[in-house]
Amino acid sequence: MRNYIFSLILISSLFTPSLSSQVTTPSLTGRQGGGSAYTLGGYVITKANTTTRDGVDKKADMSLRLVRAYVDGRVNNVQYKVQMQFNGNTSKLDESGIRLLDAWAEWQPMTEARLKVGQMKRCFTFENPMHPWNIGFGAYSQLADKLAGFNDRVGEHPSNGRDLGIQLQGDLLPSRNDGHRWLHYQVGVYTGQGVNHADLNTRKDLIGGLFVQPTSHLQIGVFGWTGNYCKDNITVDRNRYSFGINYNDKWTFRSELAFSEGHRISDYNIATGAVSGYDNTDAWYVELGTPTFCDSRIFCRWDVYREGKTWDNAKTIYALSAQHNFDRNLMLQANYGFNADKSASLGRYYHTLDLQLYWRF
Repeated sequence: MRNYIFSLILISSLFTPSLSSQVTTPSLTGRQGGGSAYTLGGYVITKANTTTRDGVDKKADMSLRLVRAYVDGRVNNVQYKVQMQFNGNTSKLDESGIRLLDAWAEWQPMTEARLKVGQMKRCFTFENPMHPWNIGFGAYSQLADKLAGFNDRVGEHPSNGRDLGIQLQGDLLPSRNDGHRWLHYQVGVYTGQGVNHADLNTRKDLIGGLFVQPTSHLQIGVFGWTGNYCKDNITVDRNRYSFGINYNDKWTFRSELAFSEGHRISDYNIATGAVSGYDNTDAWYVELGTPTFCDSRIFCRWDVYREGKTWDNAKTIYALSAQHNFDRNLMLQANYGFNADKSASLGRYYHTLDLQLYWRF
């Protein structure tokens, strides 16, 4: 274990020059005619990590977790965004390499109804649409990863929780005290094939959510998803629902529970037509974040994902994260996780440790 810690310290020390020499600048803004404006910006997340897991080729590694740039703008009452991801395998333009993430426009005639069209985040779970800077950890929960379309359990290519579709959302019932809205709704129709892939059938995915907002800082919501996914001439169902609570003020508390029905593409044997594996899955997490103290915060999370809804196939992560903000555009984050993966045949219990440096431009 001592060697792993030493390796992490050595690797992470390579980030030190960035801390002292990084110059942060506000995003470039411009103005066009006709009541239009735009913002150009982006962010980078670098990562140094180590693990004690058996059977892993690299016990310690460095990587660029995310490198993204975007243009965000408005033309009258239409907001738009285009975002690209630049890190990854440069030989691929749609899955694990340089690719288009967001390309949408939203007509916003009123607070009660806003219509968005294009490639965007699926409106499923509280955590999925959250920015990587704001989730409190160096990775999204297993619930978001496997059941909201990041690295979806069905076998869909990595899509960062996004799909092509059309979405209607709005906020209703304004409070007389502070003006916040008591009720939020969102419903979307998507192709079901993830980012940068053409639709392969006529059936669309229907996803929706309904939040009650007792205060401006508290949301209690329910989400639903019905649809399917096609690959290699195989179609699998994707029927899901989730419940959650999201509180964000000085303290942060977020918890979600999700259920999924439908097989994976890999469960099907094309030659024989036989089906194996599980068609039911569940996942949940509970997260707590402290108030900011000396520009620092601490987060803890209990994160569980279960194939077949059984503890024999459960992967549980007990995570702890500490982050320090040197500036609104520069943050250092340390993440520790104890992993208990009962679905693995080798290395079921192991530790992970990483340092991540975030900066925006």
